[in-house]
Amino acid sequence: MAFDLALEFTLSAKPKRVMELLTDPELIRKWSGEEAILENKVGGRFGMFDGWVSGEVTKTGGNELAYTWKAANWPEGTQPSEVHYLLKEDEAGTKVIIKHTNLPNADEMNSHKTGWTDFFFDPMEDFILIIDKS
Repeated sequence: MAFDLALEFTLSAKPKRVMELLTDPELIRKWSGEEAILENKVGGRFGMFDGWVSGEVTKTGGNELAYTWKAANWPEGTQPSEVHYLLKEDEAGTKVIIKHTNLPNADEMNSHKTGWTDFFFDPMEDFILIIDKS
């Protein structure tokens, strides 16, 4: 059985800026408050939340970004999941369509469903509104 998420978030910045917030490690550190690595090229390393999640970039460019995603607390031998972002210009700024596929089980799927809001897109929007204002 596949454990996949399809979510949408609206951010108040233009797509170009949202892509920078997704791909620039320094900006990721600023909005997440934790260490991050993102080598913005296919095959590049990805890591966030002080090493809690790691992976490899599988697609980058234009309005799309994808990377593998494996949490450090997943059991040994668990296959990585994949995260795919599609950015679309919206009257409010940017609509982010995210697909997170191949999560290992229903508990992880449910945890990530709230996690994307609480630990990823809410802090990013707070950064945009309070600090960034670009």
